[in-house]
Amino acid sequence: MNAMFKHARYVLQENPLTLFAFGLFFFLVLLAAFGQVLAPYDPLASDTAVALQAPSLAHWFGTDQLGRDILSRVMTATRLDFAIALSAVALSFIIGSVLGCGAGFFGGGFERAVGRTADTIMAFPLFVLAMGIVAALGNSVANIVLATAVINLPFYIRVARTEASVLRNAEFIEAARLAGGGNARILALHIYPNILPPMMVQISLNMGWAILNAAGLSFIGLGVRPPTPEWGIMVAEGASYIITGEWWIALFPGAALMLAVFCFNLLGDGLRDLIDPRRRT
Repeated sequence: MNAMFKHARYVLQENPLTLFAFGLFFFLVLLAAFGQVLAPYDPLASDTAVALQAPSLAHWFGTDQLGRDILSRVMTATRLDFAIALSAVALSFIIGSVLGCGAGFFGGGFERAVGRTADTIMAFPLFVLAMGIVAALGNSVANIVLATAVINLPFYIRVARTEASVLRNAEFIEAARLAGGGNARILALHIYPNILPPMMVQISLNMGWAILNAAGLSFIGLGVRPPTPEWGIMVAEGASYIITGEWWIALFPGAALMLAVFCFNLLGDGLRDLIDPRRRT
């Protein structure tokens, strides 16, 4: 345990961007957990007397067309966007890593079936596929999670299958077989833990894509329904006001969305350095 902490401290000291990414990640997690409590105003309360006010001391991010405080809505929306992205990525990671790991280890017909499934999903433009799933099933949060998980599934299948197909012929796997280890034991104790470092990078990237996907669906009207605070909805509502000079309505939720995606992109490299046992010295 002490060696792990030393390695983590070394990685964070050597790469300031990784330290910044983790700090930003924890800030966003705290915002998702307590944003609704810390919000200075009710995110759903409208007051037309203060509609379309520019950022001020009373409303740091300004107000929208209904007089709702944009800062409060941005803070509250963090929880929903994070929940959608985390649920979708967890679902696609669990299913994709298990299928890909099994396909790479066993090969044969199972590998071809899993590979063709991933190729079929990848044959569609992924955002268009997500649009089709949500349009067919209905624009509920559960269906947004399902659509986002489906379009992310091939990434985990491909990474896990590639890593497992390389590891299955490694010397330590042969030693595990000679020691009497069965396929299930080898997969669980030797193959799966060693494919986690590249999967961690993929998880981090997919979190950013999942947030973008949820926001994109909301932007075109297929995501979360108004008046629920959500970054994509807020950008869509503010887009028509940019031309008349009310830039803050779309700017601040768009900046929050950009910051979250930027955070997860930076986080991927840091997670790889922290988890990969080959980088521990």
